Amino acid sequence: TQECLSVHEYILYKKPFVESFEETPLWVAVLTYMGYGILTIFGYLRDFLRHWDIEKCHVARERDEQKDFVPLYQDFENFYTRNLYMRIRDNWNRPICSVPGAKVDLVERVTHDYNWTFEHTGKVVKDVINMGSYNYLGFAENTGACADAALEVTKMYGVGVGSTRCEMGNLDIHEEMEQLVARFLGVESAMAFGMGFATNSMNIPALMGKGCLILSDELNHTSLVLGARLSGSTIRVFKHNNMQSLEKLLRDAIVHGQPRTHRPWKKILIVVEGIYSMEGSIVRLPEVIALKKRYKAYLYLDEAHSIGALGPNGRGVVDYFGLDSKDVDIMMGTFTKSFGAAGGYIGGKKELIDYLRRHSHSAMYATSMSPPVAQQIITSMKIIMGEDGTTLGADRLRQLSQNTTFFRRRLHEMGFIIYGNDDSPVVPLMLYMPAKIGAFGREMLKRNIGTVVVGFPATPIIESRARFCVSAAHTREMLDTVSPISNMKHKRQKVCFDPLWVIMDSCTFNQLPA
Repeated sequence: TQECLSVHEYILYKKPFVESFEETPLWVAVLTYMGYGILTIFGYLRDFLRHWDIEKCHVARERDEQKDFVPLYQDFENFYTRNLYMRIRDNWNRPICSVPGAKVDLVERVTHDYNWTFEHTGKVVKDVINMGSYNYLGFAENTGACADAALEVTKMYGVGVGSTRCEMGNLDIHEEMEQLVARFLGVESAMAFGMGFATNSMNIPALMGKGCLILSDELNHTSLVLGARLSGSTIRVFKHNNMQSLEKLLRDAIVHGQPRTHRPWKKILIVVEGIYSMEGSIVRLPEVIALKKRYKAYLYLDEAHSIGALGPNGRGVVDYFGLDSKDVDIMMGTFTKSFGAAGGYIGGKKELIDYLRRHSHSAMYATSMSPPVAQQIITSMKIIMGEDGTTLGADRLRQLSQNTTFFRRRLHEMGFIIYGNDDSPVVPLMLYMPAKIGAFGREMLKRNIGTVVVGFPATPIIESRARFCVSAAHTREMLDTVSPISNMKHKRQKVCFDPLWVIMDSCTFNQLPA
């Protein structure tokens, strides 16, 4: 069996497909559960004190004269927000007062009531290395060809359109952009939308309905989950990137059909992402396409994080594996990451796009994309394609790949446990302990490094993490600052295991209170 599997993978994959998901050590999981248990106990104690007005209550709650009405606030559902999230809320929603490029300026703020409210000090924290933005190719900038072109278009068209595409909001620049996107993806036609989230949540219901089956990866983005639920289709979830789990669901769907009636499903749609933004993993697209063809299903590919960031030509996960874009029925992506703009797109056959223009809620009711945003997309895409007459696009793609390889290797050498594919610019670094979530983010900011920390419920309760996003705009000096190695090279350290040690600074550890 192992030999057959190796031959099968050799046929489908043209290069090694390496991903790492180290299992949480048992004693780390136990300590993590204990940490959440202690926080929960103290949370109930604080709620008790708030109930008897011993501690000031900052949360919204029912008025006494309305106690017999249907409650507006589900007290237990907000327990986590009140007692756990609020204690470390200073790690999120930090106001930025500069271009979100390789470095950013942050508005300094302080809190005097344990993060319930914040006050701005009037000071600015300068030159914070930005390891959190999805600025994969470095197009989030206020100088250069993209900014100049967007400025000229603003002078010509203004900023707002004030109408939908099907009324008075269809500009020539929108049609130019869509034709360019179709050519970039290698599909017959494409359609753009003003919001990436709505591209998924509003278009899946237009394509699927009752009597249809959606097979969704368990780690799919919320926009995909919402779109699937709004469609009214039956939803079945397969294990993340697990082709055996997907094939079993496909086989069962074909054999048994719909519940009760056992009639064949009207449509079966497989929904996956190119790069999974919390795991840093890349979809096993060759195997997914093979299964899709074998069982005559449709494939919906969300390339929000992979378009522009993967492949020798920056054309996403299809380009990365050297596949034919015609094998993907619905190609979706966003312009908010690699292109430094906003909105999303769907590409595919002309019949598909013509249908969506007539039936998609995003197309019929949403205001058209802002003209300077459309121009940002056009200019950045032409740079990536090399149609600007320079090698800037190829240089950025190569720099992103080199930075990703360097940064992932450096974190491995430092002893951290990191998740995902070796070629993914999304780099999750495992923290595990709940106390580390806030401590890590704060300590990194003290060192002028801005990063994203994530915990439950966005991740499994024992898999809290910090997420780094590598950019082509990062210099080697910046990455060296974020991940100093020096005399620790090739020496495995128990960074993620010991609850008392949380962060590396100049090749030493700082002890932080739990």
